[in-house]
Amino acid sequence: MTDLTTLLEVGGPVAALGGGAAYARAKHSGVYWSTVGLPISTARLLSSYGSVMEACGLTVAPSRLRMLAVKATTRREVRPVPPRRGIIRPTSTGLRLRLRLAPGQEPADVAASAERLRHAWGVHAVYVTTIKPGVVELRLVGFDVLRQVRMPRKVDAEFLQVPVALREDAMPFVRDYRAVPHQLTLGATLSGKSMYLRHLIAGLALQPVALVGIDCKRGVELAPFASRLSALATDPEQAAELLPVLVKEMEDRYDLIKARQGIAPNTPAEEITSDVWGLPESERPVPIVLFVDEVAELFLVATRKDEERRDEMVTQLIRLAQLGRAAGIYLEVCGQRFGAELGKGATMLRAQLTGRVCHRVNDEASAKMALGDIAPEAVTAACAIAPERPGLAVAGDTSGGWSRIRTPYLSLGDAAETCRESAHLVPDLPALKPFQPDVPVRPVETPAPAVRPRPVAD
Repeated sequence: MTDLTTLLEVGGPVAALGGGAAYARAKHSGVYWSTVGLPISTARLLSSYGSVMEACGLTVAPSRLRMLAVKATTRREVRPVPPRRGIIRPTSTGLRLRLRLAPGQEPADVAASAERLRHAWGVHAVYVTTIKPGVVELRLVGFDVLRQVRMPRKVDAEFLQVPVALREDAMPFVRDYRAVPHQLTLGATLSGKSMYLRHLIAGLALQPVALVGIDCKRGVELAPFASRLSALATDPEQAAELLPVLVKEMEDRYDLIKARQGIAPNTPAEEITSDVWGLPESERPVPIVLFVDEVAELFLVATRKDEERRDEMVTQLIRLAQLGRAAGIYLEVCGQRFGAELGKGATMLRAQLTGRVCHRVNDEASAKMALGDIAPEAVTAACAIAPERPGLAVAGDTSGGWSRIRTPYLSLGDAAETCRESAHLVPDLPALKPFQPDVPVRPVETPAPAVRPRPVAD
């Protein structure tokens, strides 16, 4: 009986702690990492740093001075020298530390050993970033941050920047329209493309920009944000009328820039500009972000008349993509399917869209159309996205870099409420007034009386 009591007193708490740790690891990865994973991984890193670096081939022969000093003081064997390790900085999702590379090493050597370092230190992933010549930063991620997406509390976002998703290295994915002016976003039904679009609109709604939408699904995607939109076209016929107005607005802005360039010879060089951002703030026109949902609907035709209209719309879209950046006009082109078989101009339009985001798609051809020309290995990653993870996508740009991202959940009601609260930020653009959507007036609910009235008897 005494042995059983002792077993219960000792084994009970141990079993409870083990079960609690297993539950936290499965359901609350962040809590498990902060309480269990962080101390264990830190201890592994500190105790095995030198041997792991040597096993990965990241050590170099010591200098002659070091060899002489070691032999003169300790007379022990002189071991190869690993990169000098900086201070370990724990985070809510992993660890960070900087390495000063030894002479003859390069960041590519460390990046090639990232998978070995991951297994040696028992973390989910290891990412290598170059800080400056000779210094790299190792970002150790303790768990799969894309399983339960939680955006960082503070994200440094400036004008025309929207933190829209979380990258697999636990860094926020920020949509920067100044750096990447135009983007192509693809995704099948229930892939999370609409969620991505909601975050973009909700983030831009709080900034002094003009939002213009073309939604050929009769406006079901963009109509909830009508209170913040400066213009909305809900079918190809309306889009054919709206696009020429945007092209004319772009040409007027170029005339404004040209007028600024034709100034007196004694004007300082910093006042001469080639885009709207060089204009004085008092003269600078408001930026315009054009959202095109279901872009394939603009390419589909049924009659010869529709074909002529299609060619005009595609030409205008290509002109906006080619020339819009300097005029402060940016494109966000979305769709379920995008390929060369859509017709003339599809490939040319894609070439002008610098940013690429590919959610789960129904065919490999769409993934190749989005990512094949910038990062062929990203096509395989996009085709491997499981339906059980909506919002997961592969983001890349024409520089060749790419990463997995996932958009957190944002309800349609919350995004629409953000647009209603920021309706006062809709800029005054006379050219877009005819296309401004009608905003239904919300009925005012009369509160029920606290005391129910009782009829007076005669």
